[in-house]
Amino acid sequence: MLLIAITTAFAAYAQQKGGREDTTQHITVYSCPMHPDVTSNKPGKCPKCGVDLTLSKKEQMKMEVTKSYACPAHPDVISNKTGTCPKCGKTLLPSKKEQMKMEVMKYTCPMHPDVVSSKPGTCPKCGMKLAEKKPETN
Repeated sequence: MLLIAITTAFAAYAQQKGGREDTTQHITVYSCPMHPDVTSNKPGKCPKCGVDLTLSKKEQMKMEVTKSYACPAHPDVISNKTGTCPKCGKTLLPSKKEQMKMEVMKYTCPMHPDVVSSKPGTCPKCGMKLAEKKPETN
């Protein structure tokens, strides 16, 4: 019985002191392009110069890898879906990663161009038959 009590106490202590850090919660960091030492966990203005805070370089790299679409005018507006920028209404453009995925995908829905596939089938949104994508010409 004493051994169980000691083991339980040790396990509880180990979880408090040496437990793993919760990495599921991520705080996005914004910084001033003119004053990199000025940072914030939300968008705003730099208190030194009044310039809009933007995603830090590290955050921009993370977003580029994990998200699919961004506003060409507002790099802080990023989404994992197609759509428009809530700030200016411009169409969100695919990231480089998403563009490469689209090059591999050969079939798309005529009504939902964001639905792409590497094989024929039907659109999960409307049930239409996926059409073969036409090669893009520059």
